[in-house]
This record gives sequence, C-alpha cells and structure tokens, in this order.
Amino acid sequence: MTARSKRALERSLASFEDVADNAVDPAELARLDHAVRRLPRRQREIFLSVRLDNLSYPEIAERTGLSVREVERHFADSLLSIYYALNRPAREPIWKRLVRCLKARKSR
Repeated sequence: MTARSKRALERSLASFEDVADNAVDPAELARLDHAVRRLPRRQREIFLSVRLDNLSYPEIAERTGLSVREVERHFADSLLSIYYALNRPAREPIWKRLVRCLKARKSR
C-alpha cells in the first residue's frame, strides 16, 4: 500500500470514528433511507453491496453479470443521486409557484 493510500485510509477511518462517536440525527437517517430507496434497483443493489457488504467491484461484477466499469459507474451514479437528494433545498409546493406566477401576470 502506498503512503498516499495509507493517508487516505487513515482519514476515512478517522472520519468514521467521529461519526460513530456522535449521536446520529434520526431525521438525517430518514432522509438518507429515503434517498437510497429512491435509487433505481440496480444502483441500490450495487450501492448496498459496496457499502454494507464490503464487496469489491469485481465481486459485484461477477454476481450481477456486469463489467467492472459498469459497476463503478452505477456506484458513482448512486453516490451522486444520494448527494443531490440530501443537499437539494426543499422545493416550494406547486400551488405556491402557480399563485406567484398568476399574481405576476395580473400586475402586468
């Protein structure tokens, strides 16, 4: 293992220990669960295999019949989808947007 890999591993383990020591917000867990459940089936399976089952990309590729590159792509797409789901601001309800649009039209 290279020095760079060791440093990256130490950083990721340190951040994991910080998370384990702190109390986890139930609302944040619910948002994460919702984001994972909304993933397409294959992305969800690959994400959970990597994160929960600690399977490598080649192992997942063998089980699913995909290439290793496709597994990497699905995993990356799942991470992006979860990131966007957790960091996207809450959308304003459609009826409020319609009312605002109608008011703007009336004032013209």
